[in-house]
Amino acid sequence: MTAPLPPVLVADVGGTNTRVALAHGGSVDRTSIRRLRNAEFPRLEDALRRYLDVAAPPGGIGGACVALAGPVRNGAARMTNLGWALTLDDLARATGAPTGRVALLNDLQAQGQALDQIARDNLIPLRRGQPDCGGARLVIGFGTGVNAAPVQPLPGGGWLVPAAEAGHIHLPIADDEDAALAHWLRGEQGFASAEDVLAGSGLERLYRFHARRAGVEDRLPAAQIMEQIAEGAPLAQATGRHYIRLMARYAAALALVHLPFGGIAFIGGVARAMAPYAEAFGFDAAFCQMGRFSEFVADFAVDVVTDDYAALTGCAQYLSTPVRA
Repeated sequence: MTAPLPPVLVADVGGTNTRVALAHGGSVDRTSIRRLRNAEFPRLEDALRRYLDVAAPPGGIGGACVALAGPVRNGAARMTNLGWALTLDDLARATGAPTGRVALLNDLQAQGQALDQIARDNLIPLRRGQPDCGGARLVIGFGTGVNAAPVQPLPGGGWLVPAAEAGHIHLPIADDEDAALAHWLRGEQGFASAEDVLAGSGLERLYRFHARRAGVEDRLPAAQIMEQIAEGAPLAQATGRHYIRLMARYAAALALVHLPFGGIAFIGGVARAMAPYAEAFGFDAAFCQMGRFSEFVADFAVDVVTDDYAALTGCAQYLSTPVRA
């Protein structure tokens, strides 16, 4: 009788906290999830060791995969805002995992690997489209930063999810208001990127743009802008409407590049916060405003993912895929 495989360690590194868990055969043991405060550890390895000091199984772990917000290149990652750096060798040493069974993913890659495992009640539909369940997909993150990752099916099963830094492409411009915004951003910082407007701090920047157009000097944090949108404050509502249109145009432009006939998944705190306003603020019309390709993009479905542990699931799925790419 074949002995069961040892569990693997999975971790999702955020700006403030790191979630760590054990997983078996691609499924996360939800009872094993722990949240560690990043400020308590000088290095990520120390946080992982702390977790294993308490939760390590008797036979050790059979692999380790970490998802983090930042680029991964040549088996190394650096989290600039935390001052942390990590290599595959570091991860193997810290966890005791076999060197051939360790992986580093950026957070969007991990989210992409999880899409097949997310329950319908953890999805908020923004547009239904005509999704092909076996087709390519696209995951787009709207949170502290903005990024995207294509999700392509592999012939032998599993998914190829290459990394990207898609938040730093040019801001999509469809009308005079967008053009005025881009001109203002270029005047402030020399370049107008999608992330400059669609990240959490970008929402604050967009509010300031609309305040100036209204002839007032006003700055609000993103949380307060969202409160004022809910209260119907005109300036906040104008900001929210513009944000939704830009979000939709950005997603539609990326969809034409990657052709995600299996659907588009939005992740991140800003996407969740904006989801209740998508219909009223014209998401669908803006998404399909693609000229002669308007009918074409109408086939793409869009959902917002609300599963807090999707990145952990994605790490587990990645390690369980026989052929990883």
